Amino acid sequence: MKHSAWLLSVLLLAACGSGQQADTGVDRVFLNGAIYTLDESQPWAEAVAVVGNEIVYVGDTEGALALAGDSTVKHDLAGKMLLPGLIDTHMHPISGGAYAKALSLETAGTVDGWIEAIAEYAEANPDAPLIFGYGWLSTTFGPEGPQRQMIDAIESDRPVLIMDEGFHGAWANTRALEELNITQDTADPVPGFSYYKRDRNGDATGYLLEGTAGMAMQALNVITEDVVVEGTAFVIDVLNAYGVTSAYDAGAGDHGDNLHNILARLESGGDLSIRLVGSYRPSGPQDVSEAVARAANWRDSMKGRNYHYRVLKIMQDGTIEGRTAAMFEDYQGEPGNSGESVFTEAEMAEMVVGAAGQDIDVHIHALGERAIHEALNAIEAARAAHPDSSTRYAICHIEVITDQDLPRFAELDVIAQSTPLWASYDTYGEQFVSADQFNRFWRFNSLKKLGVRLTWGSDFPASGAGMLGMSPIYQMEIGHTRQNAGEPDAPIQPRETERVDIDGMIRGYTIDGAYQLHMEDEIGSIEVGKKADLVVLDRNLFETDTYEIHEAEVLMTIMDGEIVYEAAN
Repeated sequence: MKHSAWLLSVLLLAACGSGQQADTGVDRVFLNGAIYTLDESQPWAEAVAVVGNEIVYVGDTEGALALAGDSTVKHDLAGKMLLPGLIDTHMHPISGGAYAKALSLETAGTVDGWIEAIAEYAEANPDAPLIFGYGWLSTTFGPEGPQRQMIDAIESDRPVLIMDEGFHGAWANTRALEELNITQDTADPVPGFSYYKRDRNGDATGYLLEGTAGMAMQALNVITEDVVVEGTAFVIDVLNAYGVTSAYDAGAGDHGDNLHNILARLESGGDLSIRLVGSYRPSGPQDVSEAVARAANWRDSMKGRNYHYRVLKIMQDGTIEGRTAAMFEDYQGEPGNSGESVFTEAEMAEMVVGAAGQDIDVHIHALGERAIHEALNAIEAARAAHPDSSTRYAICHIEVITDQDLPRFAELDVIAQSTPLWASYDTYGEQFVSADQFNRFWRFNSLKKLGVRLTWGSDFPASGAGMLGMSPIYQMEIGHTRQNAGEPDAPIQPRETERVDIDGMIRGYTIDGAYQLHMEDEIGSIEVGKKADLVVLDRNLFETDTYEIHEAEVLMTIMDGEIVYEAAN
């Protein structure tokens, strides 16, 4: 049984006999529940009491009732599950907010289905000067990728730009290419990585990869500040409905000078009902020398009551499906292409070591085995140069890891961050890598056994499941089974031994996620003195059939002691 300084002060007042009659009861009590606290000293409890935005009691129902007064709100859980507020450790709520109301394609769909969806969206939005959306999977098209003529057949008068599911590529029609002034003479920003796919005649096919996709979005003026604020508020509402009370923004720098104003507008409007930790991301090698200084500037200035942008985010490679993730072997069927690293090892080390020197946390995007190796090398250099630094290091996505690098995560105390949903069977990605590499996809349980902290996030809007991808419960089942949700007969992503138990899935969305955000003293577990960020589920996940976990519903989400979501009766 735990109690707080608040409770002790109440007892002292009673002992002093102040003579004043007052309702000294707590604000809320949660009673008769299956409360999984994530506190190792008291893993399970029956009841929790809250005063303001703080947890003041964790224990049995009788003890909580003793703290209740006339005005105390009593929540009878009736055996339902209470967890700490869930934490999405890698997403893009601001950038994704810009696309919240755009066309969303079903990633597991077909090319014909996507073309039909684009046609229907264009017809439903006749006054839109641009048709914009996201969600297609590049591997569905085969090695050549999407073609502009496919869209031209249904919409040729207006520019059309559709981002892929990972936002690493774009599919444009001919009208869009004309407005972007992309011709045979247009140079690729980074040949082999950020480039325009071309046919045998040298004409752009309509497939834009990496930086060219982002440049196209900017040039076509897809995003406005009002659209971003409105869309992000909607995204946060969805997060709250899925039990999320904190998140890491892995990159919103594309909004430039508007970002602080966007965040301030959300907060002043009462729409920032999550705790948001964000990051500065250098756009390329040209930013290396100033990267740490800019990250430090953001840390000192880009903050409010519920947001603080204080992490250095480094993007080191692309994706497997785009064949831009940095690998040690050539991609199957593409001799000479083993992907590209965005930064040299020296450039990477300069930034990571520099961040460690200023106690700035570092978050590195690395999917390919070579990119992961390079990231670990930079972290090793930072550990050696600044052994007393408080910097925490996370490598995100971690799709393919070599046997040699696997133990280095533990040795260097590196957080392994990823998106569980991606670990369902990758039918398309398998064709681009060797059998050995495919069997080294998503080595979650191997990392867990080594004592590595695993943290989970949606990577929204790049999760591949639209808004549903933001659901930690949905993601938990897939991380646990390595299969499609609710499908016991679905193929299992190799290796089956890499399945993570439910406890590991929950930890990654709670206490370990809080550690990544450098906030484990405030959130991530249900303990006295921590923030009252809580989520009520309609069932105990430990007692739920494996293939029904995704059906668990969030009944209530509490952030800072206030209800920010409540399911309709």
